[in-house]
Amino acid sequence: MTLAQEGARAAAAFREEHRLGEQPLGDLVALIEQATGCDVAVLDAGPDEHGLTMRDPVRGVAFIGVARTRNPMRQRSTLAHELAHVVFGDWTEGESLGERSSEEIRADAFARHLLVPGKGLRLFLGRRVGLTEADLSAVVQRFLVSPAIAAIALCDSGYIDAVTKQEWMRFSTPWLATRFGWTDQYQSLQNDADRTRAPQRLLTRAIAGFSEGVATVQAVATLRGISAEAVADELAEAGVAPKEYEPSWMAASELPQVVVDLSDLDGEEIEGADE
Repeated sequence: MTLAQEGARAAAAFREEHRLGEQPLGDLVALIEQATGCDVAVLDAGPDEHGLTMRDPVRGVAFIGVARTRNPMRQRSTLAHELAHVVFGDWTEGESLGERSSEEIRADAFARHLLVPGKGLRLFLGRRVGLTEADLSAVVQRFLVSPAIAAIALCDSGYIDAVTKQEWMRFSTPWLATRFGWTDQYQSLQNDADRTRAPQRLLTRAIAGFSEGVATVQAVATLRGISAEAVADELAEAGVAPKEYEPSWMAASELPQVVVDLSDLDGEEIEGADE
């Protein structure tokens, strides 16, 4: 079995295990967190840093981080790629995986097949022949993948030949969105991908701490990457407020009587006392 086949088989198994069917996937951050229990964050990162996966060997907990970007399709493919490392357990002891290592090639294949399953593509296009650039645009828009990934999937499924695949892989998503009238949707996707996002479990714990009066609005705001005022408004709107604890007061006469037994001191010499 080739690495591409191994990735494709794992992607199909992941969809089946989590009952995802053959339809396009929505919010990948939420999906990965719910399906795997991993913490996922969208972070500020350098222009050449797209994503990483780390694992705490003591607790067995994995963390996925992806870069905030104006390229939402790349962010989605990065998320799917990093998910592959979790699925395959591609853990190293302090060594980075090379750009073209077998793990990276397998993860790329997993990402392509997870985002654009062959059965889902055939359900969408049917037995259509003579595909045009409009069809490529429709596939990109439906499955929210780059034109390159869409072209590879179309070629693998027999809809286009290798020459057309190479030609269509050069297109950009903004160009397709502009030409075929879904620029507004693309800009909305850009805005979603271009903001930081804290792991949901961490944010849940912070809000619970705020409710218990042990965390501040600023702590929640820092995780969200927005102003404390905006978070305060959100929490108030949701009816989340710190609990107020009333201390128990009582009169001195209500205090329990304390009995001091000094009998053990009887007959003992007190060190330092005069004889």
